[in-house]
Amino acid sequence: MSWVETLVEPANIAGALAAIAGFATVVTVAAPMMQTNQLGSRLKAVAQRREELRRKSRQALEKKATLRSANTGLVNDIVTRFDLQKALKDDTLNQKLMQAGLRGQRPVSMFYFFRAALPIGFAVAAFLYLSLMGDKFGFNWQAKLGIVVFAAAAGYYAPNIYLSNVASKRRDAIMQAFPDTLDMLLICVESGMSIELALQRVGQEIAATSIELAEELALTCAELSYLPERRMAYENLARRTNHPGVKSVAMALTQAERYGTPVGSALRVMAKENRDMRLSAAEKKGAALPAKLTVPMIVFFLPVLLMVIMGPAMIQIMGMLNK
Repeated sequence: MSWVETLVEPANIAGALAAIAGFATVVTVAAPMMQTNQLGSRLKAVAQRREELRRKSRQALEKKATLRSANTGLVNDIVTRFDLQKALKDDTLNQKLMQAGLRGQRPVSMFYFFRAALPIGFAVAAFLYLSLMGDKFGFNWQAKLGIVVFAAAAGYYAPNIYLSNVASKRRDAIMQAFPDTLDMLLICVESGMSIELALQRVGQEIAATSIELAEELALTCAELSYLPERRMAYENLARRTNHPGVKSVAMALTQAERYGTPVGSALRVMAKENRDMRLSAAEKKGAALPAKLTVPMIVFFLPVLLMVIMGPAMIQIMGMLNK
């Protein structure tokens, strides 16, 4: 059992965690340099959505248009065989996937698969680790049972946490470029373009800055052409982004469509409000920066500073004592 002792040795565990942290740091630093342009694939997905909406409109179906691509993989077979969608039903899953930019049937199957597999995997991993550790940490069976249950609960909620993080990052990426997009939309609308042509042109121009926002604009343009009511396209845009600024713009465009008010004036006001929101968010982050830097400065900078200041004095004192 020497390999077991080696595996559960605290020094080896600390070394493994340090190696994982170092690898994660390298991956985080190198990830922006290895990113590829995903605009083509995302616009292809939007084109597929456009074709689906065209087919739905031609068939005169009165139900809500959805994008459900065929999914016949192993994960889908497992989800279908064990009926995981019914056993682990989540009524807000479609909205979460929509906000995370994941469309089609495959993300749904992957979510339910990992929601069923991760609790089992985390619980088994925790049980095996506690079994190998034995009584080294002095855990009784109640504490071990609690750790296993906590690991299973963490695995159950891990897919939701992942979707929330992806949706939050996507929303932030969209809102970084949204005020500039409204300015370009205002220019296009005041030059005489329709809202569909303006969305299409601005989506092409903004793609280099924000692929996510270009995807949303292209999808909104497609829905404006094929959904029964234009109001539904604006509401879907607000629902997919889940941001107050986009919801205000969608409401203003809906009112302009309904009551015939000028779209240009509404876009001008909304652009100013979104610029103010972006500026206030940046000021909020800047104000919170000193508090966030307190702990890193104490942990990393203060010991080094003390060594630099007190090092020469300690060397001189040790030299005098040796003499």
